[in-house]
Amino acid sequence: MRILLLVLTAIGLCVAWQCTAPPAVETVTETATLKLVKEGIWFRMGERDQGHCNNVVIDIGDGLLVVDANFPSGAEALMKDIEQVSEKPVRYVFDTHHHGDHAYANAVWTRQGATTLAYIGVAEEMKRYEPAGWQAAAKARPDVAAVGADTVEPPMETFEVVPHTLEGASRKVEFHHFGWAHTRGDGMVFLPDDGILCTGDAIVNGPFNFTGHSNTGNWPNVVKQAEALQPTTILPGHGPSGGPEIAAGQRQFFEELNAAVEAAFADGKSLEDVVTVEDGAGVETVIELSDDVSNWVAARFAEQVRVRYAELAEGKPHGEIVGGP
Repeated sequence: MRILLLVLTAIGLCVAWQCTAPPAVETVTETATLKLVKEGIWFRMGERDQGHCNNVVIDIGDGLLVVDANFPSGAEALMKDIEQVSEKPVRYVFDTHHHGDHAYANAVWTRQGATTLAYIGVAEEMKRYEPAGWQAAAKARPDVAAVGADTVEPPMETFEVVPHTLEGASRKVEFHHFGWAHTRGDGMVFLPDDGILCTGDAIVNGPFNFTGHSNTGNWPNVVKQAEALQPTTILPGHGPSGGPEIAAGQRQFFEELNAAVEAAFADGKSLEDVVTVEDGAGVETVIELSDDVSNWVAARFAEQVRVRYAELAEGKPHGEIVGGP
């Protein structure tokens, strides 16, 4: 009788625990927004209307590596997706560059135990442009203000010698820097065994090229070096994923842009001859490129023309013109 009572009590406790314990999160292969690229590698396109960049999640065996911290709201959305596809913790977050949509959630990730890392140039760019950029963003974005900090949290770890290699328990990861294109600190992530290249904003798929801190003249050289890795899949910082044609198109866009503006400059045409400037930015231009690169041409194109002309007139990268040496 006593044994029966003990058994019944144990059953009652188990039933009570099942009623009160939180439900387990059922893992799935992918979510509506976090798409499986290859086993252990996911790609998430950022919400453009919220200013989010794309993210990549990589299973390295003993944890996960996230490419780009994103804005805080983008990081929180990604965290929810990750919970559904993996029970492993995020151990590393790699900032491809210093811009807010790629790095302003650094503190969000480190508070969860992750280590942020980047090429040394990212930390140096933050010193040039912060805290001004952060404070302006905090006034416009509640998610940045909610972090409760006066400036962006810099990467916890940086490296200068490239490629920098991370040997995970199940996957090798290479971190590259090929020079100054979108920013001085542009970093890329290459998975040599998978043929996958994560490019940040040095290579985008669509009309998303921001040239404010760029070295537009050198941009195609950077892309060419990335192409030399011979990736079969490219996961860009903005726009859909795809194959090597993304890098080829990005390079051709800047080659055509640079050649057209350089030809006008060599012919003695003034800035006003090639681009209409309002409030310091290009709004219209007579420069036209081939249909082959129409994917990368949109509203920003006139400003991209102005930036390249300024580089030729000043004899230095646009990032030096606006941000100092």
